Formats: sequence, C-alpha cells, structure tokens
Amino acid sequence: MPGEKTIEMVISELRAAIGGLESAVDARIERQREAQDVEGEVRRVHADRARLAQELDQSQFRANRLEEVNREVSRRLVTAMETIRAVLDR
Repeated sequence: MPGEKTIEMVISELRAAIGGLESAVDARIERQREAQDVEGEVRRVHADRARLAQELDQSQFRANRLEEVNREVSRRLVTAMETIRAVLDR
C-alpha cells in the first residue's frame, strides 16, 4: 500500500525522534551544568568582594590611626623643639 507507512518507517521516525529528544536532554543538562558553574563563580566573586571590602575597611582604619599617631608625634616634636629653644635662649 503506497500511502501507508511501513512499520520500519515508523520505527525509523521514532528512533529519530528519540535521538532528537536525547540531544535536547543532553543540551539541557550541559546548560544547567554551565549555569551552576557560573553561579559558583558569582558566589566566589561575591566572597572575594566581601573579603576585599573588609580588608579595605581595616586598611582605612589603620591609615586613620597612623594619621592620628603622626599628628600626635608632630605635636610632641614641636613641643620638644620649643622647649629646646627656650632652654638654649636662656
């Protein structure tokens, strides 16, 4: 019968459809794996950013503290120099 599909043709079409489905599933799994890799990288970047922000805050605190100490040392040096001048002028 020329208009009817043979069982072999139907099986062949079914195999092709299953092959296409397997390819689609494989592609989907690969995209999910890539998405998980990207999400992991994003988490690492956020963790690095948080660590760097904390280090920056600590460095800024230390810089501010050094600036305060520097001002105090400068003030004491000025006082010492004035005292030495006063002693030398006598």
